[in-house]
Order: sequence, then C-alpha cells, then structure tokens
Amino acid sequence: IWATPDDAATAIETAQTWAVSPADRAATLRKIAVAFETNAAEFFALLHREAGKTLLDAVGELREAVDFLYFYASEAEANQPAPRGIWTCISPWNFPLAIFTGQIAAALAAGNGVLAKPAEQTGLIAHRAIQLMQDAGVPRQVLQLLPGSGDVGAALTGHPNINGVAFTGSTATALKIRQNMAHHCAPATPLIAETGGLNAMIVDSTALPEHAVRDIVQSAFQSAGQRCSALRCLYVQEDVADDLLHMLKGAMDELAIGDPWNLSTDVGPVIDEAARNTIMAHVSAAQSEGRMIHSLAAPEHGTFQAPTLIRINGINDLEQEIFGPVLHLATFKADEIDTVIDTINATGYGLTFGLHTRIDDRVQHIVDRVAVGNVYVNRNQIGAVVGSQPFGGSGLSGTGPKAGGPMYLTRFAAAASDLPPASPNDLPGPTGESNRLSSHPRGVILCSGPQAATYAQQVTALGGKADIFGTTPTAELLRTADIAALHWSGDIETARAFEQALAQRTGAIVPLLIGDVTPADVLHERHVCVDTTAAGGNAALLADVGG
Repeated sequence: IWATPDDAATAIETAQTWAVSPADRAATLRKIAVAFETNAAEFFALLHREAGKTLLDAVGELREAVDFLYFYASEAEANQPAPRGIWTCISPWNFPLAIFTGQIAAALAAGNGVLAKPAEQTGLIAHRAIQLMQDAGVPRQVLQLLPGSGDVGAALTGHPNINGVAFTGSTATALKIRQNMAHHCAPATPLIAETGGLNAMIVDSTALPEHAVRDIVQSAFQSAGQRCSALRCLYVQEDVADDLLHMLKGAMDELAIGDPWNLSTDVGPVIDEAARNTIMAHVSAAQSEGRMIHSLAAPEHGTFQAPTLIRINGINDLEQEIFGPVLHLATFKADEIDTVIDTINATGYGLTFGLHTRIDDRVQHIVDRVAVGNVYVNRNQIGAVVGSQPFGGSGLSGTGPKAGGPMYLTRFAAAASDLPPASPNDLPGPTGESNRLSSHPRGVILCSGPQAATYAQQVTALGGKADIFGTTPTAELLRTADIAALHWSGDIETARAFEQALAQRTGAIVPLLIGDVTPADVLHERHVCVDTTAAGGNAALLADVGG
C-alpha cells in the first residue's frame, strides 16, 4: 500500500532511535543476513518479477545485501557508534535489495531510526526485506517502510525532525533533495548522495584483446547496462581498434536477450517503458546520423532494448548518461592518452573508470590523473565487493563516503573518530587481485565565523585543505566559490542562510559543516582494483615461497 505525505508526517513524528547496545544491533543485523539467505529463492523470484534481474544478477544482488549486513554489524561492534537521530533512506530500482539494504543497515548499525522509501518500481522487494528485518528484531518504530511517489520523498526529506538523508539516484533529484533539506532541516544535516556517472574505459595497444573484450561486454551490457558503474564510453587506441572491434561485435552476438526467468538469458529488459523510450530515442538519433556500429535484435514484447554500439568522437559528445545497454566507442592516438583523461575529468562526473594495459608505468600515471572514486585495471568495472572495493564517487557522482568502506558508518553516527584512515590501505581480496584504498583532500574547506582558525587547524590536521574567510561570506560567493565545503562557527540563523545559498549551486553538492570536523568531511576516498594476473602475475605471492 503506497504511503501519502500525511503518512510520512506521521511516521516522522512516531519514529524512534534504536535504544540497544551496538552489540545487540550487530546481532540483529546478522540475524537479518541469515533470514535473507534462507529466503533466497523468494528474493530471486521478486528480483526477476519487479526488476527484470537475471539469475546471475539476482545472486549477486542478494550476496551484496548480505555482505552489507555483516560488514556494518562488524563496524558497529568495532566503533561503538551513537545514533545521530532519524534518517531517511531513498533507494533506486536498479539495486532494489542491495542498495536498499546497505543504506538501512548502516543507519541501523549506528542506532538510528530509519524511514525507508524504495523506488516506485520495486516496492515488493522492499516490503519483503522490511518484513524480514522486523521479524529479526528491529522494532517497527525504529524501521518504517513508506513506498510512494515523489511527494512522499519530498515529505521525508523536508522536515525538521530528519537528522540525515541517504539517497541513491539521479544528480537532478539529489539537488532537489539538497534544496528541500536546506529549507526545512537543521543546518548541516548530512546528505549522503550517490548519483551515477559517465564512466569510461581506456584500452591501449598492449592490452590483451580477448581479456579486454570480455570485460567490456560485462561492464556495458550486464544488468542490461542498468548499473551506475556501467561502462558508457570506450576509448580504444586506433592501432588496435579494428581487430578489437571485430572481436567485440562477435562477443555481442553471443549475448542472449530475453525473459530473465530463463537460465540462458544474459540480458533482460530495461526497467519500464519510459526508460526504454529514452534509450530508443538516443539510439534512433545515432542511427539516423550514421553512427550505429552494431546492434542486436531484441524481443518485440516487453521493455527489451538490444545491446547497441555507437560511434562518437569522445565522451564530451554525451550530454547525459544513457542508462541502458548502449556503449559508445571512440578512438585515440598513442600520444593522446593525457588528452583523453583531461576530457573524461572535464565531464564533472567521478564514479568508475576502467583501464586495460600491460604497462605498469602507464597504470600509475593514469591512476594518479583520473578523477574518479573507483578505478579498475585489467578487469571489468562493475560489481564492487563490500569491504574489498568500497564504492562511491565525487563531483557529479556523489558526496561520499564510500558504501562498504571504513568511513561510511561514521557519517550516520553522532560523533566520529578524529583519526583519518590509513592511506594507502590494502584491503582483502582474492589471490591475483590487488585492492587499495587511499584518502585525498576533497578540495578547499572554507572556514568562517568566530572560531574559523580553530576549525581550519582541524581540517589541516586531518589531511585536508583549509582557507580562512575573515568576514561573513555573501550568498553570491557561496553560490560561485570553488570550494568543497563551508565550515561555519557562528549563529544558527546565519548558518541556515548559508545552507540555502549553497543549495542553489548546480553541479557537485557543497555541504555546510558545523562543529568538529571528521575525516569524511575533508577527505575523498579513491579505490584502485588491479587484476595482477593480467600483466604477468603478482610478484608478492613469491615472497613466502619455501617457508
């Protein structure tokens, strides 16, 4: 039953934090994980029915949801977080169980009350998940489900009793939520937003073509291209473009498009008719301009969209993310890699990036220059693993911190450690794969107010960049300044005016900070995953040979 804005208001008024110990919260999250796995078949059926997921995707979705539950349970025991208050969690249809569960699990692990609004398309999946969570011991006043349309989301993000919002979806919707919060929530109420991207991959002339083609097909077409991490723009060095293109067409021809209930299906439908129409309009325009390289046949019934390959000059030809099984191909000369990286960075998005090369120096050079949150080398660029590959971007791709990473839970807590995570930090993973998480300054934190110097010292002590603004900044300055955040140490009414001025910005979300600064406020996380087997193996494995 869909909620109304009045239902949302009632839910906010009756919401409660979870008044049990972190150990008890962790135990309940683990009970939920067991319940999810016990009911795996039912979840698979719901994921097929509502989201068009193939079995491969359904298994991965359940695995990720369970991983989130176990990971945040362990983080709660280790860090003993105290609740910030009542959180609104708004999740997308493309990961209706995994992202839905991840947001809620983190908020609950910190002891918060949660108001969960799933995507309109996938309410049954959310409903079953909430049933199992409540059956495992989460009180109903602590966790409430409010399925509905945009007016319910607006009610849940525009109320003074809301102490935080976690959102995954479009950049445009994130900015609307930001503005709504600025006018109704307390100043500096945190917004965790993950908002997709225009993701690119570079394949140079040294790459193993069979390996690259496998990863290109997975990155672009698995889940019918409906992942925020999916490959949208492929750059291939022109010296090897013809041969790689021939192999890529052949690999695309092997994809089976059809009913996701069938085990033989590789690519299911897109989510609904509106999504299909948007994708088809883009594909039709490319076809009319003679830029269509290759396309498959799709079933006539349902909302299927055939995997399609389109030629472009570069990523700046793409005005928006096409959220479906459409891959855009551009070529580059051997001496143009830096230009390509500059063009990718100039889009303003910063989520995932893929690289296929066997030149170690080139890997390091590109990793240092590309401005994204998750870099994948000699492997596909989808399917981040909780705890091994913390996921999230920056700029137009989100606010951070990374889901499934060491700083995520701190954002949901009332107070966080004043020590930044080690940088770089090697994370666990399978043999033959390197996972490294590092932290970097987000940009300039502008500190203003009576205690500006004190908080600027906090920013720099945590590894960030601070600038002290001696006078009160104007609304115009806050709308246009090249800053990553504003810290204010003055009166609350001025803080509210600052919040509203910052919310009028377009592009990347710039938060207002009040009080002690945390690592998540000043540092941006970057994760690099390398398939070490693709370039001759991992020499570190030889270190202990012979005992």
